[in-house]
Amino acid sequence: MDNSIMDNSMDIKKDFPVLNQSINDEPYIYLDSAASSFVPLPVQEKITTFLNTTYANVHRGVYTTAYQATQEYETVRDIVKNFIHATSEKDIIFTSGTTDSLNIVAKSYGESILQEQDEIFVSALEHHANLVPWQELAKKTGAKLIFMPLLETGEVDVKAVSKMATHRTKIVAVTHVSNVLGVHNDIETLANIVHNVGGVIVVDGAQSTPHLSVDVTHYDFYAFSGHKLGALNGIGVLYGRHELLEKMPPITFGGDMIEYVGDMESTYQKTPYKFEAGTPNIIGAISLGAAIEYIQQCDMDTIRQYTQQLTMAALHQLQTIPDVLIYGHEKGYNGGSIISFNLKGIHPHDVATALDMEGVAVRAGHHCAQPLMRQLNVTATVRASFYIYNTKEDVDRFVEAVKKVKEFFTNGRIEEIR
Repeated sequence: MDNSIMDNSMDIKKDFPVLNQSINDEPYIYLDSAASSFVPLPVQEKITTFLNTTYANVHRGVYTTAYQATQEYETVRDIVKNFIHATSEKDIIFTSGTTDSLNIVAKSYGESILQEQDEIFVSALEHHANLVPWQELAKKTGAKLIFMPLLETGEVDVKAVSKMATHRTKIVAVTHVSNVLGVHNDIETLANIVHNVGGVIVVDGAQSTPHLSVDVTHYDFYAFSGHKLGALNGIGVLYGRHELLEKMPPITFGGDMIEYVGDMESTYQKTPYKFEAGTPNIIGAISLGAAIEYIQQCDMDTIRQYTQQLTMAALHQLQTIPDVLIYGHEKGYNGGSIISFNLKGIHPHDVATALDMEGVAVRAGHHCAQPLMRQLNVTATVRASFYIYNTKEDVDRFVEAVKKVKEFFTNGRIEEIR
């Protein structure tokens, strides 16, 4: 692919035949990539080739295809290492997704180091997957769960956090990019703050990894999912700083993670394998490697710039529509590829249903971020999120559909919306 995605967006769209259809007799406009992105044809072809030529269980058989499957599977670990700029493939753990990754950190690392009155910092921006595990950990260990304040612009207030952190602050768990507002947190500064008091940072990279060039060497733990960047669902990654992973106990036990099993006790493999019990998601891993190679051909900086341009174009047009309430961009465009909004007086689910009648797929709900909804003083929002297969035409159709929905619910003109 050419690095100029803006000039070649229609060519890229051909790699996603799912978009070549009509929904309710309208062109399909998919604006829910923050939930899951589509799998491009080259990734599908890689999966099919693997299934038809190489598939076998990994780390077990000595026959030819088992060896080849293991080699391909482990090559993906190296692809991930390079993609997130880790120093060793041994620091890459395959999981079922971001949620699984964050739970491993909470249960293995958190339970082994936290004591009563220690502190876990989180924020109202967090997806439930990066909040509930820490709530449970705090209850189990007696640690304090402390919410970091947010700026008016939506991101974590790092200056306030620097004054709050003490030697009791053992964990800062924070999202890199909000799945509701799209704001980017200054996680490098947050990492410096918590490291200066002897703690660690745990980063939820589910929304950042598909859009940004990520360098995990600044962080202690970094989690992301494959299904948000063009891979199959059910595959994810946990990066961990090697010295921390080596000290962490496994939390799931069974085949492949063991070194020796005696009658009464067992010993376990080194990281990453001690965290990967049982037959892994082999096809998911193969899809992850292929998806990373696909988006790297696009160039991560170009992906960021392109999705930012699409988001800004949508934002500027939405801001001209009366009674459209936009969250997270009140002080201007916030740099993300997500727009959360409501139409005044209309329930978000009704807006999303009506948009679907115009062929536009958006998300409506609390987006697994109920504390943030309470802070925004809403129960739910409509969310539009953009990715590489979206175009300026998609943006224009989306905005026109919002206008039609508003007209229908305001004046009851049924002919304006199917």
